[in-house]
Amino acid sequence: MDVTDLDRDPLRQLDEWFEAARAAGDPMPEAMCLATASRDGEPSARYVLMRGRDEGVVFFTDYGSEKARDIEQNPKAAVVLHWYVPVHRQVRISGTVLKTTAEESDRYWLSRPAASRRSAVASYQSSVVATRDELEAAVAALGDSEPERPGRWGGYRIIPAVVEFWEEQPFRLHDRIRFLREGVGWRVERLAP
Repeated sequence: MDVTDLDRDPLRQLDEWFEAARAAGDPMPEAMCLATASRDGEPSARYVLMRGRDEGVVFFTDYGSEKARDIEQNPKAAVVLHWYVPVHRQVRISGTVLKTTAEESDRYWLSRPAASRRSAVASYQSSVVATRDELEAAVAALGDSEPERPGRWGGYRIIPAVVEFWEEQPFRLHDRIRFLREGVGWRVERLAP
């Protein structure tokens, strides 16, 4: 991989690699490991799903979750997308996190299966529950309803400051190309593996 092999816009390049992974049969190319940190710097990581890609990458969650509390205290985050097909690759993105608009959250909410919406209404993510039965009873109490999006649930957009592309090469001499935001453009660097 050479710098000239990559699109000058790292988010368009992300799209190319994402679509290549999907076309090659990756079962969940949108899975990304999200890393956040609390105000005092305590790190936390978990997988979320990339549910949009525009000037950043978008995911949705409960605004009361641990990740949302971290973002409230420290609005910076990093994600890693990783694929084994068609080539062993990863993309690392870090930047500032902003909430999506209520309209964007509503639109995504309505695209989800009703059962998933009921689960999100019944589950206050990251809160302690006494038993699984308690959680299942809260979902069952909603019956076959089509609940509206609760105000505590919505999306976030990570606006990249840094995007790194990694591609496996023989004998650990992997390719790493990093894009660093500079004003409205990007500075591109090759990194040692």
